Amino acid sequence: MMESPKQIVKQTDYQGEVKADWCPGCGNFAQLTAVKMALADLGIEPHNVVVVSGIGCSSNFPEFIRAYGFHGLHGRSLPVASAIKWVNPKLTVLAYGGDGDGFFEGTQHFYHTAKRNVDITYMVSDNQIFGLTTGQASPTSELGMVTKTTPEGNIEPPVNPLLLALSAGATFVARAFSGDPKHIADITKKAIEHRGFSFIDVFSPCVTFNKLNTYDYFRKRVYKYEPEDPEDFAVAYKRASEWGDRIPIGIFYQKSEPTYADRDPVLSKVNLRESPYYKLKEQDLEEFL
Repeated sequence: MMESPKQIVKQTDYQGEVKADWCPGCGNFAQLTAVKMALADLGIEPHNVVVVSGIGCSSNFPEFIRAYGFHGLHGRSLPVASAIKWVNPKLTVLAYGGDGDGFFEGTQHFYHTAKRNVDITYMVSDNQIFGLTTGQASPTSELGMVTKTTPEGNIEPPVNPLLLALSAGATFVARAFSGDPKHIADITKKAIEHRGFSFIDVFSPCVTFNKLNTYDYFRKRVYKYEPEDPEDFAVAYKRASEWGDRIPIGIFYQKSEPTYADRDPVLSKVNLRESPYYKLKEQDLEEFL
């Protein structure tokens, strides 16, 4: 019996009806393009994709792509994305948000989702500033950075998202730069194909409120990194700590481990989406409860 030909998916199939209204030059445009490229190259059809976001400039992402989407509360994208994946594991689930959304309000969810190794991809548009609320210091703002909330200079050391992800137990940890959409797409494809929690931190210059971490700033510093052994945690941790005149981007760590669903006694045996309980009518559910 001949196999049916693979569905041909084009990048334009993901063109949303709502036009992206980010500031001209915003790094989010590159990430949106990269995600569309990755999904099309993988042959994943839009009706099999769900994009979940929190609050922020970048979190408008689900409105600008033709796929299922959920625009939720600040910092709460990951528990929603996890639930969607557990209920219907056939879906490709992506969570997307900014550095404030992910590393401030959403810190605990980031930690626990990585620790559980939930099979979703999480991309953070890291512009080292709160953009939507017009320029306050974020968790990744550099020491000494002058912002609306730090007029004398930021006195808090910035969080390193890669070290946070590695320490929490993420099984795929990567970093990219919005100045290279093709590179983001290549990493995103591998992140989606990875079975487990995939984290991508993307340097995404905020052209309106961050005049320090600009495209020129990163172009002078970033270089593409490829580890000899992607499963070497110690090397990944050391390389992820590198910062200064040279900043590595690429896949730092990747290891195959059982996912949360693999270990769960119910999820490992039952597809909830196909379970008879999923099809219960309201009156049946009342009786069941």
